[in-house]
Amino acid sequence: MSVIFAAGSAAPIALYAIKLVTAAHHVADILTIGGGYLNFKRHRIERLKRSMTKTDKPKEALRIFVLADTHNRLPEKVKEMAKNADDIWHLGDVCAEAILDELRALGPRVTLVRGNCDSNFEWPLVVDLVRDGLKFRLQHVPPAQPPDDVDVLLHGHTHVPRNERRGNILFLNPGCVTRPNRGSPPSVAWLEITNGKADWTLVPLR
Repeated sequence: MSVIFAAGSAAPIALYAIKLVTAAHHVADILTIGGGYLNFKRHRIERLKRSMTKTDKPKEALRIFVLADTHNRLPEKVKEMAKNADDIWHLGDVCAEAILDELRALGPRVTLVRGNCDSNFEWPLVVDLVRDGLKFRLQHVPPAQPPDDVDVLLHGHTHVPRNERRGNILFLNPGCVTRPNRGSPPSVAWLEITNGKADWTLVPLR
């Protein structure tokens, strides 16, 4: 459509107004398109965040309380610590079976092996477990040679803490709760397992 202005009219002002309206519509179109793009980008970012939350969330560690050689005694301090475990592993020489009852009463699942001073022959000498892809062997007396089918071997018997790698096998001993040997303090240990790795922390009891 043509717009005709009479001479001496306010034509320049009207033309300027038309240009402003046209420009405003153009800017609105750009903002609409741009807003859609921004919304699209925002949607992708939020979806990526949700994906990362699902797949990259750190896995909680499995906390295992490990003790050995209680020899008829279970100090209150040890029981208080063990309450916070996911599992309790006793590596033998429980001696009085009442000690095992006390451990079970704490709540976490208890796994044990028979020591040379234990008289209950229904208790196993060796227990093999798999946790988070790692193979663990529990036994009281340490073997003369490293086994070839486990990643970590936990034992008691010596009354001396141990954290030693022999070949591909990690040997761990929490020490003795009641009668430590070779100048070691009485001790227990925490084993934390996460993402296929084992972290060992010895805890002296005095």
